[in-house]
Amino acid sequence: MESIPMKKSRGAATLSIIVPVYNEEKTLLLLLQKVQKVKLLGLKKEIILVNDGSIDGTAEILKKIKIPNGKIFHHEQNRGKGAAIRTAIPYTTGEYVIIQDADLEYDPLDYEKLLQPLLEGDADVVYGSRFMGPRRAFLFWHFVGNQFLTFVTNLLYNTVLTDMETCYKVFKGDILRGLRLRSNRFDFEPEVTAKVLKKGCRLYEMPITYRGRGFEEGKKITWRDGFAALYGLIRYRFMD
Repeated sequence: MESIPMKKSRGAATLSIIVPVYNEEKTLLLLLQKVQKVKLLGLKKEIILVNDGSIDGTAEILKKIKIPNGKIFHHEQNRGKGAAIRTAIPYTTGEYVIIQDADLEYDPLDYEKLLQPLLEGDADVVYGSRFMGPRRAFLFWHFVGNQFLTFVTNLLYNTVLTDMETCYKVFKGDILRGLRLRSNRFDFEPEVTAKVLKKGCRLYEMPITYRGRGFEEGKKITWRDGFAALYGLIRYRFMD
């Protein structure tokens, strides 16, 4: 992938990388290696990892490793992706914050591309769109559900997003830390989208590479999460 030149930030700005983890013993170490290898011009990295009550070997792996410039937190029980992210947010110190799933569906090599609109002053929040770049074929009903939820987002919030449910969301740190977030599970995605749009943030989309998994490979989101996301979009349009 061709590197995109970026402006150097003043001083040593930091990218905080939030990694929620649930039962990802097969991919966690490789994902962390990929994150550590990414070179970000003018930016330092810190990793905030939250083990969300994993019942496989994830906790044991985390006991044996050290993450440079990293913090590790553990939930005793599984509380959901949104809860893991909310646990991590107060511990971020970076001027910019990105959310990184612990599987290998999303490629950390896309960080530079995602950060570009932020570093150039064109955006407050950047979403990585799976529908604007190369991707492994989606599961059909996941594709339909994603497109429907994105359509509802655009209808309710008067925007033109292509991928509301993407994991890759990058924020100016102060914006994310200033949001009052409540969601515990996958309804985090519509809630945070609703709140940055209602706040009037400049939201930018960039194409990313996506390698989707099937359920046999560990994918966890189901149709029930789609209904929760729809409810969240409607709820947060009219409520905080």
